[in-house]
Order: sequence, then structure tokens, then C-alpha cells
Amino acid sequence: MSHDVLNPTPEYLAFWRERHVCTLTTPRPDGTPHVVPVGVTYDPEAGLARVISNRHSKKVRNVLEAPEGSARVAVCQMQGKRWATLEGRAAVRTDPASVAEAVARYAERYGRTPSPNPDRVVLEITLDRAMGRA
Repeated sequence: MSHDVLNPTPEYLAFWRERHVCTLTTPRPDGTPHVVPVGVTYDPEAGLARVISNRHSKKVRNVLEAPEGSARVAVCQMQGKRWATLEGRAAVRTDPASVAEAVARYAERYGRTPSPNPDRVVLEITLDRAMGRA
């Protein structure tokens, strides 16, 4: 079932606000998928999903090594028969304001503030597709 990225149904948005471990799929340089567990926040007003990470992680390297430093990615979560996927183009953000925004949103969704990390960056996903049954 398709959803409007900028105007999701209340049920779809509520599912993205629940505490769930998600997956992030990034393309490796050879085109094969790299799938890892992550925490994701969804900001429909901005049309963004955010994943905080260490700048030295493979997922970050996959995005940076993609053409023009932007890769097509997907984030997904599921619980029982409910599932939701967001797709779009990811870019790595290193500026303090973007990192602080992503950390604050993560803390709100997951109920804990990550410990300080000077190597923290944000994978900021500009969304163009949403689907699922929530």
C-alpha cells in the first residue's frame, strides 16, 4: 500500500513514532545491498528520514562512495503484520545543527539520548516513496 510521504495517514505516522528497530539498506560499490539494523526518525513535514551513525561506518561509506555522494536507500520496520518502508536519496550531514536535530529526534522516538560521539554524522534521506500496512 502506497502512502504520501509528506502527508501520511495518522496510523502510518503513529507506527513510525513507536519504538522499533529498523533496517537501512544501502548499495555497496558493487551494487549489492548492505542491510543493517538502525534507529530511524521520520519527519514528514520536511520529507526526511534521519539515521545517526559513526562517520567511519560501512553504511556511511556506501553513501559517500555513491555517485555525487548520494545513494538511493530504504529504511524499513515491521511488527507482526504491520510494516512500513521509506525510500529516497541519502546524503551525509556533518554540520553540528543537523547532527543535534537528528540526535534530539532519536531521543524523542527511542526514549534515550545517545552518548556523545565526536564522529557522529547523520544520514539524511530525502524521501520520495512510502509504503506499508500500519
